[in-house]
Amino acid sequence: MNCVRILSRWKQQIVIGARYYCEHTGELKRTALYDFHVSHGGRMVPFAGWSMPLQYEELSIINSTHHTRKAASLFDVSHMLQLQVTGKDSLKFLELVSVADLQALENGAATLSVLTSPSGGILDDCIITKDGPNSFFVVSNAGRADHDWSHLTSLLKQSSLNATISRLSERSLLALQGPQMASILQQGVKGDLSKLAFMHSAIMDVFGIHGCRVSRCGYTGEDGVEVSVPSERAIELASKLLSVQPAKLAGLGARDILRLEAGLCLYGSDITEETTPVEAGLTWCISKRRASEGGFIGCETIQQQLKEKPTVRRIGIRSEGPPARHGAEVLSSNGNVIGVVTSGGPSPILGYNIAMAYLPIEASKVGTILQLRVRRNVLQAEVVKMPFVPTKYYKPAK
Repeated sequence: MNCVRILSRWKQQIVIGARYYCEHTGELKRTALYDFHVSHGGRMVPFAGWSMPLQYEELSIINSTHHTRKAASLFDVSHMLQLQVTGKDSLKFLELVSVADLQALENGAATLSVLTSPSGGILDDCIITKDGPNSFFVVSNAGRADHDWSHLTSLLKQSSLNATISRLSERSLLALQGPQMASILQQGVKGDLSKLAFMHSAIMDVFGIHGCRVSRCGYTGEDGVEVSVPSERAIELASKLLSVQPAKLAGLGARDILRLEAGLCLYGSDITEETTPVEAGLTWCISKRRASEGGFIGCETIQQQLKEKPTVRRIGIRSEGPPARHGAEVLSSNGNVIGVVTSGGPSPILGYNIAMAYLPIEASKVGTILQLRVRRNVLQAEVVKMPFVPTKYYKPAK
């Protein structure tokens, strides 16, 4: 793939991604916490067809980012799609539509995975939790909710597999993220949270609310949980969590900075139907068994890339001066356009600008000197390792 094709491909995808998440037509959907956000000074903005808080009056986006890294913040992520897949062929079905190795998962464990197209592209990223051999909990992106529902139910209907997909539209999802998450949440649960490892899930009562699902995961790079709760009690749960210091509300603005610092992808910008998990640097999602056996949609392309290496790869960039946002051109040291920034901005934690882009393999090595075109400025930049900010996912002491 030559540089002209790379540039054309990524400019098109970035425009699509930006429009996909920011523009809207018709009435916006509201989570069960909408009035709660407004009453707490939430600045509501359109996101993936929903009215969601960008930030709150109490903290700026930058201060909210710092608070999450130093203490803990509460995010409403109820716009995400929650599904339950059950039946004797549920594992077989999910291993058909995704790259996940669900056979290797123990009960209560979860894995990040991607749904794939026949060409090996990423239809969406998701987290799949194994509740038992015939039951799985799936969370995927809000902006792809209708697509994912139609895609999965259509494929299941066309197959002869014995499985059922249920949309958990009566449940909300709250994310408590930050190093003091456990001390806050522990005050509302009876079980010992120190025994709940990263990417594991358990059903428990939380602050007296029965039947909550607590999953130790998140989108910030910090220790955190996502709590699936009946929507009629979502405000109650949010209020009780906020009553414990130092929990504070945070919105989309901080969430986007935090996930970028953690090197995590935003669907529609950093990963799309035009990118494969290999190009996106997500090969760790594909176990040796799945890579060898295949058996998932689009496996031929992905297996070939695993064997022969892709022509482009998602990389991290550090730069000074004005920040490069999505759409900014990436140039080689001699001034040739070789890619486009997919996500970028200043890092409050690091004190310099960071970005992600897809570059040709020969330009993807850490330490490679690049240039970024930001408006009329051409800025010096360098390929760096991701995550930009070290992750702090929790693992129990052995």
